[in-house]
Amino acid sequence: MPEKPRPEIPDTTTADLRRLPSRGIRLPDAFSAFQHRNYRIFFTGQVISLVGTWLQSTAEGWLVYQLRGSSVDLGFIRFSNMLPFALLALFGGIVADRHAKRSILLCTQIASMMLALLLALLVWRGVIQVWQVAAIGFLLGTVNAFDVPARQSFVVELVGRKDLDNGIALNSSMFNLARVIGPAVAGLLIGIVGMAGCFLLNGLSYLAVIAGYGMLRLPKFEKRADHPPVFRALREAGSYILGNGPLRGIMMLVSTFSLFGISFNVLMPVFAKDILGGDATTFGTLMSFNGGGALLGGLALATFGKKFSRRHVLYTGLFGCSILNSLFAFSRVQWLSCGLLLFSGFFMIIFLATANTSTQLRSPDDLRGRIMGFYSLAFLGLSSVGSLLTGFLAKHFGAPQAVVIGTSVCALIGLLLWRRIIPLPAESTSGPPE
Repeated sequence: MPEKPRPEIPDTTTADLRRLPSRGIRLPDAFSAFQHRNYRIFFTGQVISLVGTWLQSTAEGWLVYQLRGSSVDLGFIRFSNMLPFALLALFGGIVADRHAKRSILLCTQIASMMLALLLALLVWRGVIQVWQVAAIGFLLGTVNAFDVPARQSFVVELVGRKDLDNGIALNSSMFNLARVIGPAVAGLLIGIVGMAGCFLLNGLSYLAVIAGYGMLRLPKFEKRADHPPVFRALREAGSYILGNGPLRGIMMLVSTFSLFGISFNVLMPVFAKDILGGDATTFGTLMSFNGGGALLGGLALATFGKKFSRRHVLYTGLFGCSILNSLFAFSRVQWLSCGLLLFSGFFMIIFLATANTSTQLRSPDDLRGRIMGFYSLAFLGLSSVGSLLTGFLAKHFGAPQAVVIGTSVCALIGLLLWRRIIPLPAESTSGPPE
């Protein structure tokens, strides 16, 4: 732990211009972050871009499964996408602390657009192979290692401390609104414009978020000259996390969920085609119901989240998602599978958004980028290993059994941490007791 307290996130009224709400706009508490002009622009561009991202993600999973018909290949593609993220996310957090976040995000979005267009070209020419999908995924993972920590820690610069909970919950809703629209549209468009068309549309969708970043009104970035060396900077953030019991516990829960809980998504083509006997439309429908539940969860959290203990909300999300995923694994009826995925998505986003908010509220300004780098590593980086593990478990035991094993591990670790590690203390400045 640092020897002296670090500065907290400033209140909106005392923060700089980028955190001040727009004049004359009064919105319900559920949408309070939309009072901020910068956040409205950010949100709009991200929705369009994320729909394209889910369009590509859905089409890519179906493409790989069509090429080889292997659950191991599905896990390998996810692994190749997340491996560079796992290796570089911590350094991405350092970059986010040292450079203007908007500049970082503009560069990462342009690079992501180029990779999507390259994938579209390879599919259109009919030369696409699994190793090429993996290579492009590896490059995209490298880009995301710098994009995600910057984007996660950028929200507080758009809304300030007062609306941070709401901004993160709305971000989760935005992400999952795209999860509803993207897979459903992909299921239809794969048969109309082909997979190359889906990848092309994703590439074009990046233009919206690039334009949005250019429209933000931000003060001039003042670069500090007293940054510690890279490895000392990482050690400083790591020591802060290890010395903060609740923050350490949250990281452990998120890491476990990333390794064993959320990786079931990689097996969705298997459930759609082999277990439910469906096609690309079935695949898109399953993904959309899961995203729809997550959208509802994000909206519920934005509306009611401050009225409950974050600790209770966190564990409700974790245990609820684990139970529902286990039930989904044994469903053989499409409508029942869709319903279970709907509620699973609801509890999943309750858990993840609460973990994100708790992490940011416990992060000092000068460490936020690096701490979110650790969080991004726990949430997304470790999912590379989780996806590979899930693919192999599905090959040897079957997809339903692989999901049940993963959810059981999540529930067990959650119970252990509930009892031993993270009884979160009350914080008078952060809403209800945690």
